[in-house]
Amino acid sequence: MVGSLPFSLTSAQERVVKEIQDDLQSGHPMNRLMQGDVGSGKTVVALLTMMMAISAGYQTALMAPTEILAQQHFFNIQELLVDKSIRVELLIGSLRVREKEGIHKKVAAGKVDLVIGTHALIQEQVQFKNLGLVVIDEQHRFGVMQRAELIQKGQIPHVLVMTATPIPRTLALT
Repeated sequence: MVGSLPFSLTSAQERVVKEIQDDLQSGHPMNRLMQGDVGSGKTVVALLTMMMAISAGYQTALMAPTEILAQQHFFNIQELLVDKSIRVELLIGSLRVREKEGIHKKVAAGKVDLVIGTHALIQEQVQFKNLGLVVIDEQHRFGVMQRAELIQKGQIPHVLVMTATPIPRTLALT
């Protein structure tokens, strides 16, 4: 997918993608913090990471703290995805009940590869068939329990948290 991007990765992005690839292939669950300034390309690295997990047969989830940011991720990722067979859904609180129920069913059946959402992802009704990677954007905007609730929806999934401003507790845990 890297070759199909409309731009080149920076050397730092290439290095981080390689490190993440090594983590994913290590046989141990990844727990990685990716820190970078706003606009530094964290989302592209996260997308490449999600594509690695999807190509290995896993579902992925990206949780953002606001509907606006979740929608921004959804549209940016849709634009960058060359492989249109990747099934992406947006799950946010403002969707109609019927729309949410439809997404819940598709996620549980494994008919969604990548779900992007807000706190709506940690609702009890959201069940994954095979969650292998959790990406949390602006992790400092979520509580420990909220992050744990999403992670616990998988069987020891890989975890990538992204931030421009890490909190000391997160630095200590990663």
